[in-house]
Amino acid sequence: MKVLPIHSELEMLQLGRRLGERLQTGDLLFLSGDLGAGKTTLTKGIAQGLSISEDITSPTFQIQKSYQGRLRLNHFDLYRLKNPAEIDPIDLEEQLEEGITVIEWGDLLINRRYPVYLEIKIEYTREWNERIVSFNPTGLRYQSLIAGLIEC
Repeated sequence: MKVLPIHSELEMLQLGRRLGERLQTGDLLFLSGDLGAGKTTLTKGIAQGLSISEDITSPTFQIQKSYQGRLRLNHFDLYRLKNPAEIDPIDLEEQLEEGITVIEWGDLLINRRYPVYLEIKIEYTREWNERIVSFNPTGLRYQSLIAGLIEC
């Protein structure tokens, strides 16, 4: 597991942008962390890296929002879902074929159907605006992706 300290919202956006520049169609990212930790801010940066000019907002009440840039970004927020059966109607396989899939609060899905993904956990530190971002890559694709991202 790789760990990276983030000291501001701008650094979180920059991390997301660098990550977005490296993503490919079919990539699957699970974001976890407390409310307000920076999951949507990281997703905004990913969208910048994908050359998406639209304003990115959390899809908490819609469950999913999609945006088109260099690649399509499918952004899910599963916070309100409590039962795995509620997820079944969502066709994630089709979403993965169309572009990048970012899932906030994906605890109901992680390890359930997808053996290869990148898990990103954002945690508060004792400092007001500082976060610790932990990367847990599964598979060689995500291991090399994170190695290249951290070296920057």
